[in-house]
Amino acid sequence: MTRQPASASSPSTPQKATDKPVPGPGRPKDLGKRAAILDAAKRLFVSHGYLNVSMDQIAAEAGVSKLTVYSHFGDKETLFSEAIRSKCSEMLPADLFEMPLEGSLREQLLAIARAFFALVGSDEALALHRVMLTQTDEPLRQLFWQSGPQAVHDAFADFLRARIASGELVIDDADRAAHQFFVLAKGHLHNSMLCGLLAEPPLPAEVDAHLQATVDFFLRAYAPR
Repeated sequence: MTRQPASASSPSTPQKATDKPVPGPGRPKDLGKRAAILDAAKRLFVSHGYLNVSMDQIAAEAGVSKLTVYSHFGDKETLFSEAIRSKCSEMLPADLFEMPLEGSLREQLLAIARAFFALVGSDEALALHRVMLTQTDEPLRQLFWQSGPQAVHDAFADFLRARIASGELVIDDADRAAHQFFVLAKGHLHNSMLCGLLAEPPLPAEVDAHLQATVDFFLRAYAPR
């Protein structure tokens, strides 16, 4: 009778049932830690400005190691960019601009205007805007613009192009119209808030009346005759 060969495992290195597999280098990153790092970065960048915040501070604020911060974001510029993009996504989710949205075009534009004003009028956004106004580093200002305002502008310009294609709007230059819409939506209220001229935030009814007038003005310019 033929004897079966012995196991290939060496008797000097027996496997234990309690041994756990060693995670490989390609394992998924901890999404909870990533979120904590982003939240900490948003708070610190707003409070102290980009140049006055270190990766060590962000790691301590997030309750993780500095190595973990670098593992998720690579460098400080990338983390800053992602923090700005994350804040914009919280207030202006991508599906806000996707077709089809519920309701009339006016209702859709009003929803976008409300979300946009809530974003730019938040304490965090106002503080960050003031910080960026004091920055002398041009690449940093460009990074902020591309990660925040430009990304929102591009998404809205695409929304307008879809509405132009469907015949709901008549616009020669969607990029220019997108800039006009957001400037109108900010209006005197946002400028007053940014300059600290208001003792109290504007009342919701005042903001809504301003935004409804903005949308009506925009549609009078670009709705089909």
